[in-house]
Amino acid sequence: MTQKNILVTRSSMPAFEEYVEEIRDIWDSRWLTNMGAKHKQLQKELSSYLKVDETDLLTNGHMAIELSLAAMGLQGEVITTPFTFISTTQAIVRNGLTPVFCDIDPVTYTMDPKKIEALITEKTCAILPVHVYGNICDVEAIEEIARKHNLKLIYDAAHVFGVEYKGRGIGSFGDVSCFSFHATKVFHTIEGGAVTYAEAMKDTFGKKLSYIKDFGIEDEESIPEIGPNAKFNEFCAAMGLCNLRHVDGEIAKRQKVVERYRENLSGIPGITLNQPQKDVKPNYAYFPVIFDEEILGVNRDRIKEFLGEHGIHARKYFYPITNSVSCYQGKYDPHDTPIALKMSHQVLTLPLFADMELEDVDYICDLIKEAIR
Repeated sequence: MTQKNILVTRSSMPAFEEYVEEIRDIWDSRWLTNMGAKHKQLQKELSSYLKVDETDLLTNGHMAIELSLAAMGLQGEVITTPFTFISTTQAIVRNGLTPVFCDIDPVTYTMDPKKIEALITEKTCAILPVHVYGNICDVEAIEEIARKHNLKLIYDAAHVFGVEYKGRGIGSFGDVSCFSFHATKVFHTIEGGAVTYAEAMKDTFGKKLSYIKDFGIEDEESIPEIGPNAKFNEFCAAMGLCNLRHVDGEIAKRQKVVERYRENLSGIPGITLNQPQKDVKPNYAYFPVIFDEEILGVNRDRIKEFLGEHGIHARKYFYPITNSVSCYQGKYDPHDTPIALKMSHQVLTLPLFADMELEDVDYICDLIKEAIR
């Protein structure tokens, strides 16, 4: 029997003919970038879908965070989480800001609001929590803390496209939310990202962000800001317009995969599955599993290795936590965030994508059960 080769994710894509039709008028206009018609159309449609006031598109999700921080003109310390992709921390540091790491909640894997206030000092200027695996932060508790201490609140929303809390788009919480539209995400534009914010910020933050992402240029003769080139192109916008038409169907397919995993792995001592959140409309972005070596007798790394021997490419996501990576060696102590550190040594995200065969889910789960036997 031919060995399977199943990657941890696989990009959803529209029919080839649909994309070709979507890009046809680009050949007529020859407008390839610089906030063209498709860029503007996608911004409008995303604002509606995400239930937010304003959406600005950027070249990727990292620039969404980095330039949002820059547009706010922050100085000092930013309270954040180490249980995230390295981009979150790098965006803070590249703005000349100091990350202060808060530990996570062991159930949602997001920033624990009960531990935030002890980290606030006279240097604290902002809180940057991260929604993880499709799980949302405790937005109400964090909002209360941010307002109490007059801190900016910027969410890394890379994992929560389309997620809603109590009927409200998740991108409408805090001052700003930053999304990634990388090819591996639930919704993608090949590469891309977005910043969502309230209409009241349009003439201040929004205008500044629009300048910064375009070298700081206001018009041909006025350059009031300093910035890189983080503009979004028309071909990526076209992919986004196509994918947005199908994203609800793709999420529904992902749900079936997640439910099959749950059927197979629920109730096994030593295995902890991600729990649905109350009042949350999920997007089934990832399927993280926590493996407890003390109960199972085998650790996460061996399970990953065993799956790999059978062509299954799971991911240690997130490992290492960002306060322990080599470029920050000696600056932070990962033991200051013990729950995040522990989770990073136990978590494995299993393959999950919209067109994944349910039989492959069964196969993966059988391998996991074999590995722990």
